Amino acid sequence: MQPNIFLFDLDGTLVDSLPDLATALNLLRDELSLPPLNRAEIARMIGDGATMLVRRATPAESFSTQRVQRFLDLYRAHLLDETRIFPGIDQFLMHHQGRRMAVVTNKPYDLSLAILCELGLDAFFSVLVAGNGRRRKKPDPEPILEALWKLEAAPQQAVMIGDHHTDLRAGKAAGVQTCFCAFGYGHDDGLCPDYRAESGTDLLRLFP
Repeated sequence: MQPNIFLFDLDGTLVDSLPDLATALNLLRDELSLPPLNRAEIARMIGDGATMLVRRATPAESFSTQRVQRFLDLYRAHLLDETRIFPGIDQFLMHHQGRRMAVVTNKPYDLSLAILCELGLDAFFSVLVAGNGRRRKKPDPEPILEALWKLEAAPQQAVMIGDHHTDLRAGKAAGVQTCFCAFGYGHDDGLCPDYRAESGTDLLRLFP
């Protein structure tokens, strides 16, 4: 069954936020007298939320919840310096405007909403499920199931579109189809998605 309800990851799927994440992370590392990481290194750390990103990018003895908050403060200050929509995403969203669509991300809600609003993407999505509070994060299926509930949609109608194996695992566990975005930051971890997009422009071909 061709899906007609679209669930999108945010970072590495809808938007290229790597430059601003790298800026904030390297500012944090500078405060710890650590050398900067290059963007390719940071890209491999993205996908599991801010806590895991900071944990991966700093020495174990430096990690704390206060350090995560400091990273979020730095990131908030640089949230939209260079973050842009991936090529082809605008065309896909315009083509499917009016369909039920949601963003399902491990990123904090306030930062996710600010990006969507500033880049004009909020008009396309009636639901945003983000990584706040006690809610489980992808690869747990809970955020996808919550999005489906809010969209009043059945799993067999939907596809989870994302650039990370966590998106694929969460989608499979929730009973939705999956589309791996190879143009993002993550990897598929050897999983077999239902669809594969090599670029943002591929999405409209896959889901016309």
